[in-house]
Amino acid sequence: MVTIDTTHSPGRTAQHGRKAAALSAGETSVRLQAALAAGSSPDPALLETLVERCAVEPDFFVRDMLAWALLRLPAERTLPRIRRELGSERPQARSQALHLLSKIGEEGTRTWITRDLLHDANDQVARTAWRVAAVLVPEDAEEEKERLAGELVQELGRGDRGVRLSLSRALADLGEVVAPLLEKAAEDSDPVVAAHARATERLRQDPESGFDAAVEEAERVVALGPERAAAAAAAVASVDSGRTEVQTETVEAGTSDAGTSDAGTAVPAVPAVPADGADATGPAATPGDQEC
Repeated sequence: MVTIDTTHSPGRTAQHGRKAAALSAGETSVRLQAALAAGSSPDPALLETLVERCAVEPDFFVRDMLAWALLRLPAERTLPRIRRELGSERPQARSQALHLLSKIGEEGTRTWITRDLLHDANDQVARTAWRVAAVLVPEDAEEEKERLAGELVQELGRGDRGVRLSLSRALADLGEVVAPLLEKAAEDSDPVVAAHARATERLRQDPESGFDAAVEEAERVVALGPERAAAAAAAVASVDSGRTEVQTETVEAGTSDAGTSDAGTAVPAVPAVPADGADATGPAATPGDQEC
């Protein structure tokens, strides 16, 4: 029996050409459907096209679908091609390649995340490198965690809120090995670095505290010094406590008068004071951080 290889047959080549054209179509919806189709029917012949599209695709949802389509292909074929993208001159290509490494989750690929990527000039590439490096390092690899933490603390104070939050999360994921490094950085002569270090440690100790609150407290400590900051916080707490007692006494007094006005009608309830970050119509907003 003779087996005929149809991999490069005219019909298959034409079909591949149509799929590739759809992946680069002008309409976002067409590209999204094409990426979905590529993932639904995995075809190794589309590997190059999918990787190339990841590097230039402007729409987040299409990029996410392209990544899914690549994950549907055999990792032994995908990983070598992804590794080449880590050295690309295009920032999006580097960022997407790092993102795919985190999705594939092969521990051995963590050595592909070089110092150059951890300190990449492009914020999105660096953020992704921090996150993926922290994810891929083995839980029991303490020395490796220390080395990674030593690289990451060099980036303290970098960028806007989103960049700093990404770095803080990556450092927090490394556990106790970062504590002495953050303690040292908290005394840095640069107040931005010092505040970021203190905020990161607070976030690590109390993830529920919220990053913005941690930053505000850290900035107060850096500006006033630990003792004056503590005294200021105690004074604020004392004032707030006094207000609460006055409000309670007022409510109790009103209740003893049966809650009525001089005309005998019910006194309307006083609206509760909303919590920090909330308004009268909705719950408090929770700071977030979106990453690729």
